[in-house]
Amino acid sequence: MRKLPILLLAALPLWAQEIRLPPELNRLSAKAVETVDVTLEGPLLQMAAKFLSNEKPDEAQVKALISGLKSIQVKSFEFATPGEYPESDVEAIRSQLRAPAWQRIVGVVSKREGENAEVYTKMVNDKIAGLVILAAEPRELTIVNIVGTIDLSQLSALGGRFGVPRVELPRQKKDD
Repeated sequence: MRKLPILLLAALPLWAQEIRLPPELNRLSAKAVETVDVTLEGPLLQMAAKFLSNEKPDEAQVKALISGLKSIQVKSFEFATPGEYPESDVEAIRSQLRAPAWQRIVGVVSKREGENAEVYTKMVNDKIAGLVILAAEPRELTIVNIVGTIDLSQLSALGGRFGVPRVELPRQKKDD
């Protein structure tokens, strides 16, 4: 969702409930004109971190961020025409993100553009223990799920890397 700001990406610690992306999503690749499917888990993710330099500030920040991650999963499909994926595919994910374990913290709906973005979090022991992003447009569907511990102040550094979309964080207004 290039037009709508996606606020946050975060992670699930090892003990948090993980979501499962429905296997039906894989069939969407046949209909899509462009597909992004990224799954980095455990040792492979940590190996990727080794290629990042501690000497370059941006890379060092990303390296610190992913050191606590268990996995990154991104699925994104772009279609030639609107309506090529069923809403039931999105609902299969949404149905796993129910209270009390999960809370929707962001819901953006653009009826004019037909775009929707949702961000769900799970809190455990007063810490964010999980976050899932669902971004749906008439011709595009993107799901992001990151598992592990993460420092939210470093979160935007992950955008644009490992298949994770670039994150736009809202700027805080200063009190006058």
